[in-house]
Amino acid sequence: MTIAEIHPQPDWTLAVVANDGRTGTFDITPYLTDEAFAPLRDISEFMKVSNRGYFLEWVCGADLSADTIEAKWRTRSSEKVWAGDFQ
Repeated sequence: MTIAEIHPQPDWTLAVVANDGRTGTFDITPYLTDEAFAPLRDISEFMKVSNRGYFLEWVCGADLSADTIEAKWRTRSSEKVWAGDFQ
């Protein structure tokens, strides 16, 4: 997987869009006890994530691979609801 889009959320989760269109949420709170991720306990630092395609990176040097995200994310349904479905 490569990461097409990343949207940090104020609850220390990442809304992720993969290059194949799958979407999901990745919770980084389990990582915040690790020394490398400690600066991200400050939400303003967490929000400064950069998408590098195959990994995500923060200014403090913490990073996560796309493989790690794919292994542990909660995917959302890719089904689309059309307005006509409600008529």
